[in-house]
Amino acid sequence: MSAGGSGPRRVAFDVLRQVTGDDAYANLALAKRLAGAGLTTRDAGLVTELVAGTCRMMGTYDRIIEQAAGRSLTTMQPAVVDLLRLGSHQVLGMGVKRYAAVGTTVDLARATVGQRVTGLVNAVMRKISAKDLETWVEMLAAGESELGAIAVRGHHPRWIVEAYADLLPFEELPAALAANNVAPRPTLVVRPGLATVAELEQAEPTRFSPFGATAERTPGEQPAVREGRAGVQDEGSQLVAWALARVPGPGGPWLDMCAGPGGKAALLVGLAREAGTWLLAGEAQEHRARLVREALSAYPDGYQVIAADGTRRAWGAGFSKVMVDVPCSGLGALRRRPDSRWRRAPSDVTELGDLQRGLLRSAIASCAPGGVVAYVTCSPHRAETREVVDAVLAGSPGVERLRAADFLPEVPDTALGDDVQLWPQRHGTDAMYLSLLRVPVQV
Repeated sequence: MSAGGSGPRRVAFDVLRQVTGDDAYANLALAKRLAGAGLTTRDAGLVTELVAGTCRMMGTYDRIIEQAAGRSLTTMQPAVVDLLRLGSHQVLGMGVKRYAAVGTTVDLARATVGQRVTGLVNAVMRKISAKDLETWVEMLAAGESELGAIAVRGHHPRWIVEAYADLLPFEELPAALAANNVAPRPTLVVRPGLATVAELEQAEPTRFSPFGATAERTPGEQPAVREGRAGVQDEGSQLVAWALARVPGPGGPWLDMCAGPGGKAALLVGLAREAGTWLLAGEAQEHRARLVREALSAYPDGYQVIAADGTRRAWGAGFSKVMVDVPCSGLGALRRRPDSRWRRAPSDVTELGDLQRGLLRSAIASCAPGGVVAYVTCSPHRAETREVVDAVLAGSPGVERLRAADFLPEVPDTALGDDVQLWPQRHGTDAMYLSLLRVPVQV
């Protein structure tokens, strides 16, 4: 089909307009649009690459477009900017031939915005395609500080690179940013007691988690996934749940306070049943609580799911082990959420601090004497990780910070003080953070 019809480029344009114009999440908007687009597998793959690649590189492409156009993006129609972003990704990110990238972008402009913008689109696309991506990037990096140049070359906002630089050796920064620019393969997880990794078809076990595997087949083609005996879950999420399960604790039930959408809860239910106990899964939002129930539905018993605000402790106390995977900025999952790096701001990190501290205090109060809390975020930012734990511990006499890495001895280079920080470039996982805390036996 032509670029301007109902083919893959038009579908990608429509999705990108939702992302930039309606503030939709790229992965959700893309999945919904593909479900009803009736595209071939090949065309669906092209749409996915166009949308995800454009969103991932958007900040870089925006600067290139401004340089090529000699004007600010704000002086152009938003739809025209999106057309140029898609065209930039084709020629700079996907290696599409110059004449094809220019021609299809102009055709798409004619079909979507109108004939009057085709001259502008043609002129700007010709200038963009006159240089390769490396040349453009080095032009943009010229005059930047050393850290600023790393941010430009790594296609990340500078404030995120500064947060990484606060945690990683300087020489590791380029590798960390590069890892975020590669979309991960879906990782499968088996439900303990219901399935084994060995029964997954054409699958390779994950490096560290005994419950995980990667496979060439799509997850829905796996019988265990269709039957709810396995699911899709990043290996990092598996590891933090496994670490909590391995910490010795008193007898009694376990609690997952922020359980939606249910991945960690499903793993914890299986591990709790093996330990002779059960799990209470709480989720503040009812629609997310339904997702948790669905994720746990293959288990015949061993759990209860409730819709409840974790800061209000509807469940009382007395839990042996408590998982609190707090709402966060998601900066640890940038590789699977291509638009997040450009739509997030430093304020998104700090505005959740009160909630994160409140949930951790509630988790500690939910524990039985001698019980253990796992504070987890999918973010490496200090303001969401160590600073939250430090602040709560300062007001929690007797609570002990455990050496979390001791409970993941198979995984190298995780220690961040007494806590664990996973990294895509080191471990092939999302950048999950884990702190393990033991409540005193006597208050």
